Amino acid sequence: MSNYDAIVIGSGINGLVAAAVLAGRGWSVALVEQSAEIGGFIRSEERTLPGYTHDTFSSWHPLFVTGGAFAELGADLARHGLRYSQSEGNVTASIGADGQAVVATRDPSATAEAFENTRDRSNYLAMIDGFGEMADVIGGLLSSELNDSTLIGKAALTVKRKGRGGTERMLRDVVTSGRGFTRRTFSGWEVDRLWIPWLLHSGLGPDHASGGMMLPVFAATMHGVGLPVVTGGASGFVRAFEGLLRERGVNIVTSTSVDTIRVKGGVAVGVSTTSVEGGRQELRAARAVLASVTPEALYGKLLARTPLPANVREEAKRYRFGRAAMQIHVALSEPLCWADDRLSETPLVHVSDGSASTGIACAQAEAGLLPVDPTIVVGQQFLLDPSRVPEGAGSLWMQLQELPYKPAGDAGGELETSAGWNDDLARGYVDRVIQRVSRHAPDLESKILKVDILTPHDIEASNVNAVAGDPYSGAADLDQNLLWRPIPSAAHHTTAIKGLWHIGASTHPGPGLGGGSGFIVANRLTGKKKR
Repeated sequence: MSNYDAIVIGSGINGLVAAAVLAGRGWSVALVEQSAEIGGFIRSEERTLPGYTHDTFSSWHPLFVTGGAFAELGADLARHGLRYSQSEGNVTASIGADGQAVVATRDPSATAEAFENTRDRSNYLAMIDGFGEMADVIGGLLSSELNDSTLIGKAALTVKRKGRGGTERMLRDVVTSGRGFTRRTFSGWEVDRLWIPWLLHSGLGPDHASGGMMLPVFAATMHGVGLPVVTGGASGFVRAFEGLLRERGVNIVTSTSVDTIRVKGGVAVGVSTTSVEGGRQELRAARAVLASVTPEALYGKLLARTPLPANVREEAKRYRFGRAAMQIHVALSEPLCWADDRLSETPLVHVSDGSASTGIACAQAEAGLLPVDPTIVVGQQFLLDPSRVPEGAGSLWMQLQELPYKPAGDAGGELETSAGWNDDLARGYVDRVIQRVSRHAPDLESKILKVDILTPHDIEASNVNAVAGDPYSGAADLDQNLLWRPIPSAAHHTTAIKGLWHIGASTHPGPGLGGGSGFIVANRLTGKKKR
């Protein structure tokens, strides 16, 4: 039996943040990870050819560098080698089937100046300025426990600054979809095409509520800090955290599964574990257990033998997962020559018409069909960090976020789906993706040296929390978000078990590389309030 103040289950970004913060404030901590390596979906590898470093899953860190965890840990992580590469020019762009592209630079005024409609230009800058005026309120809601006192305090501050009318507009944005927000605010096509695809990165789609709140968040954040990537690859982030955790005395236990959270007298007192070699161990927690897992894993497995309110287990069983994803890594002999040469200098390009094509692709995926024209995220990290590829070469990090886990058919009527995600289907669908990108970068196919594919099943196998290939650990529909994430009966990171805390992407503030839930809970446990 080993004794600690806190045990953290799972070493994704929220587990890493929670363990580092607690240990830095004097707690003894054990971090238990089922996989052989810590980091969750943060990893880089030479997945195609020697000399090509690819971020296997997640890559972009604007949420982390603007969050509270980085403010507290950033200097120490830098001591342990964390470095970011960044652009001061183009940040992101979208190009549609008509060949028209819209580009966001770090300068919102320069971005807006390219819009066709004069009023859209002023409305865009007003949107960015409006977010700036309320950034602390919105940021506070996304980085604090959403309880009654928090909401009342933020509401009072909002009314003071914005008045009743401004407060009502903010509330309306929370329940408005991204499509509705852009239609209401802009006359032209540019803002919709540019920012709607970014909703996919938060588990939303064009027609989900809260998109109207998230669009200004994405836009203002990227104008503010761009799209930083870890210099040398995402594994550098994990190495820096590992160095910091060991420096602070955290016991990192890998290749070990937690079988049960031990509860005594209604209080979480530790965990029972099994290593890959079959060794069993009991770890005792004197003050807290933090579980970065899905609701069903927490209430259906880790607390399977613990008496709980019936509604909690039932709600956990009904927790919904979102669309599946696919990751494609491409080694290129040279950088792409895009038909619109601005894209050759843009780190992240979406191939999308905005609400139109992205909305259709989401609907097709949610109906079990392979989308005909998927939204394609095309990352060109080597533009920010040339060390990731051999001299003169290029690479692509392509992500698809509108896929069914169990395809029932192909909306294009071309691919055979009856056997599920086998090699033939994966290659066939990747061919469709490459052809779609090639319409805008005609030299793509001639420059491909090697392609690496991670199907929805591969993504699920890589992370126990990515149920059904959903990398965001749960759908972000409004009834399963904000006040109600993960479930209505346990939506404040606390649970029915004293001393047991729920963190991770399944909990508020949801998916993303901010470390928000880990930081929120660490602050609550140590009595530090978010201001």
